[in-house]
Amino acid sequence: MPLSELEKLLVVTACGGNTGWNHLIYRGQRYAPHLSNYAGAAGGRTFPSAAGFHTSKTFFTDDEGVYVLDVRDAPALAERGNDGEINLETLLPELQKHVRKIQDGRLKVPSEVPYVEAHNTWVANKPGTLLVMPVGDLAQHVLLGLCYMLQNGQVLFDDINKRAVPGIEKFSDLVDVKNVLPISFAEQLCLSEIIVELSTSCLAGALLLQAMGLGGWMYDGIDPFSLLGASGKPEVPGLGFRFDMKENWSVPNVTGLPGIMEGFCPPHFKDMRAAVEAVCERKFGKGGPFNAETPGPFQDTKKVRSAAQVHSEAFRECVALQAQYIFDTFGKFPATVPSIFTHMFLQAHHLDLDHYDTFYQPGEYLHTHAKHMERWHRE
Repeated sequence: MPLSELEKLLVVTACGGNTGWNHLIYRGQRYAPHLSNYAGAAGGRTFPSAAGFHTSKTFFTDDEGVYVLDVRDAPALAERGNDGEINLETLLPELQKHVRKIQDGRLKVPSEVPYVEAHNTWVANKPGTLLVMPVGDLAQHVLLGLCYMLQNGQVLFDDINKRAVPGIEKFSDLVDVKNVLPISFAEQLCLSEIIVELSTSCLAGALLLQAMGLGGWMYDGIDPFSLLGASGKPEVPGLGFRFDMKENWSVPNVTGLPGIMEGFCPPHFKDMRAAVEAVCERKFGKGGPFNAETPGPFQDTKKVRSAAQVHSEAFRECVALQAQYIFDTFGKFPATVPSIFTHMFLQAHHLDLDHYDTFYQPGEYLHTHAKHMERWHRE
């Protein structure tokens, strides 16, 4: 029995919906009195993201199709009342406007090895289920991380080839170029941050499943390459993302889904300087968190948003130099982690109570599960 449209929208909203405005990070001791300029988005979401980078989008599939909920750069879709609450009857129709169908029919990743772990083949992505798949733009996350590092006085060092980034010394008036962070460690930090972002997104949905009385679980038992579209087999297209494979790479590198979610790296940008400009436009351009004309929750929103320091030409050049060095040296950006990343998923379905009543002792499901059909499907 598939989820109803309302059930589906509520679960997807819990995983990746809009919660109003991002309140930003007020204080950065190194560059007071300026506002911290880390965040990538002005809107708030149902899960945290390191320094407000928010590079992920929420994909999902059911029997009818494959969709993306794209509120990554959306403003507040519904204002909060004086009690702090958001009216769901106002919010859900606005969220629905940001749902885009990208494929007909259920996601074409069969429930069999090697696409699904052997212990999940009986249940994963089966008819009647809702599968939510948050996907992160790790290339953009690393770029935002480079901005963060530079703002706080650090640059990269190539610990793999044991050398400084060529030309970094010309920025010694901007940053202490000897205060370095190894590329591999910096990228592992960014990877761990985005794993938390995607996993917390799924956890938010899992908590709502319990409140609604739906079955399901968060898990990582689907091959991420097959899910994104890098299975290498036409009959298993997954989400259809573009990927590259080179002789010295052990796994493919997924870079983006044209027109829907393009990673901030080539081939979706001509070079890394163009990707840096796109990051800056997202932060400081129209609708960005540090654009004075973007609405917000503050008593004087224009004053707050304009208090952030806009990245200077030298700042952008320094970030682009490091990013382009990585791309030229390693043939991809980032160097040691994927450009596009997914790992944790949420599945939702109606629970088979007879199974638990037959094989388990009482108390193994919640009262919300026991009352679900009566409350949600009385007809």
